[in-house]
Amino acid sequence: YMEGCHPNILRRLSEINMDKNPGYGTDAICESAKNKIRAACGKPDAEVSFLVGGTQTNAVVIKSLLRSYEGVVAAATGHVAVHEAGAIEAGGHKVLTLPEHNGKLDAAEVEEYIATFYKDANHEHMVKPGMVYISHPTEYGTLYTKAELEALHSVCAKYDIPLFLDGARLGYGLAATGTDVTLETIADNCDVFYIGGTKVGAMFGEAVVFTGKAPEGFFSIIKQNGALLAKGWMLGVQFDELFTDGLYMKCGKTAIDCAERLKAGLISKGYNMYLDSPTNQQFIVIETAKLEELGKQVAYGFMETYDAEHTVIRFATSWATRMEDVEKLIELL
Repeated sequence: YMEGCHPNILRRLSEINMDKNPGYGTDAICESAKNKIRAACGKPDAEVSFLVGGTQTNAVVIKSLLRSYEGVVAAATGHVAVHEAGAIEAGGHKVLTLPEHNGKLDAAEVEEYIATFYKDANHEHMVKPGMVYISHPTEYGTLYTKAELEALHSVCAKYDIPLFLDGARLGYGLAATGTDVTLETIADNCDVFYIGGTKVGAMFGEAVVFTGKAPEGFFSIIKQNGALLAKGWMLGVQFDELFTDGLYMKCGKTAIDCAERLKAGLISKGYNMYLDSPTNQQFIVIETAKLEELGKQVAYGFMETYDAEHTVIRFATSWATRMEDVEKLIELL
């Protein structure tokens, strides 16, 4: 969030600044962006909508898919369960948490949870699991494999509930070294997902993709929840640029290159990596007593308390990170 947007987007916004475009995403630029996203996903009939931010997007998508008596299954560390200030609950739906495995849900445990719900003779008195939420990358910077996505998709299909993938950091997952998950893989295995722009090169914006039909009245639900940007073309132009000449993947690759250098530098200095993250988020265990002094010189994220004397902190590279800044951080640490 520290920088604005990729220079290509800023230039394009400047170029069209005085053009006359209709509102609410009904313009030709938004349609062009949607078509580019459909092509990248391999889903020519996908329904694409543009929203402004991640929490807003999660809340709107989940509300649109759940009935009043249903909840959303998520990892205990999932963003909707921990870091959205109860946005889902405020919308009238419960987050049903399951154990996480380096931030990920296990398909077998999801199936066991749903099966156990239906075996309970009193299940009509309980919150029904109505959809499954995952994020890729996860809160711990970890990634699902193609096989794991397929397994989760199979469970959701068995119980006729949608699988929703939070892609706020998606560009950094797609660009990670060694991943076998592509945008087409996600589109083949998720009923709905979003392509994060805010964290990956855009000034702001998330592109929601329903691989089949969107829920009835989805546009009205967006409007009803104050999530419809009147100047919708400002979202469209950003995604139109991000999906021109592979810019979205290039943004992701910049962050991955910097993160890999940071990881190697931290390990060479003897730091204990909390886990092995292949993405732009890197987590180290550091003495708590050193944090106040460190905070005077660099920005880092608190993750969790490790023990009485140590804390897990996070460094995140981005599309705008410069390698020279990574080297300065390594030297400082």
